[in-house]
Amino acid sequence: MTSITRNLPWFVKDLGISIIGQKCYVSLVENLNIEDVDCIKYSLSKGIGVGIVVGGSIMKVPQLLLILRAQSARGLSLAAYILETLSYAINLAYSSRNGFPFSTYGENLFLGIQNIFITFLIILYNPPPSSRQLSTAPNLTGRLLTAVIAIFVAGFTLFIAPASALAAAQLGTLPLSLFSKLPQIAQNHRARSTGQLSTFAVISQIGGCAARLFTTAQEVNDPLLAAGFALALALNLVLGVQMYAYWGKGGVVVGHESDAKARD
Repeated sequence: MTSITRNLPWFVKDLGISIIGQKCYVSLVENLNIEDVDCIKYSLSKGIGVGIVVGGSIMKVPQLLLILRAQSARGLSLAAYILETLSYAINLAYSSRNGFPFSTYGENLFLGIQNIFITFLIILYNPPPSSRQLSTAPNLTGRLLTAVIAIFVAGFTLFIAPASALAAAQLGTLPLSLFSKLPQIAQNHRARSTGQLSTFAVISQIGGCAARLFTTAQEVNDPLLAAGFALALALNLVLGVQMYAYWGKGGVVVGHESDAKARD
């Protein structure tokens, strides 16, 4: 059997080495050493990491489609998505600057991009209650332009920030993760509904955070990253419980009742 595994096509060998490294490729593939526990765990971590990155590239697509199909962002918290996007950006900058393997953090890039589009849609379809009746094209354009400027400023700041500042910012993602989920959790509780929140996205985030705890321990062993994923897992589990509890319930459209009374 080893005579076959040691003579695989060059492109298969190069791909394998690029993913799990020369040492583990020789041990697991060429020598078929299934007793090399360290390489097995490392390879498993790499496979999971690549899967998370690929999954992250489409994780929020169902959420985007839900909003576009309904022409509504009911039940989605703008503050939650802004803070979550900032957390993704900090994690991306911190991991990239420290030279961590892309498979351990790459999904943050794709999730951040998708979150930006979702944020724009929330602004477009769910204007603040105070401006709902008076919303005009210039006002909407102004809010979208403000969001675009804020994204570029935040990105540039993270790009030029020194390593010590990025480490502090990564530590700050712990309370940031907490505050990014609390508005959504609170909104779900008030409305007794999860609105347009995507079940697929929530379940994927629960699985992704749990898997990231494993890949971080195997490949990076950074306590700041591990703590962030642990907190995100706990908060996503709360959202998952809410989705189960409020499943099939229309709930109360928060803010709309007061608008109706004002019109009467």
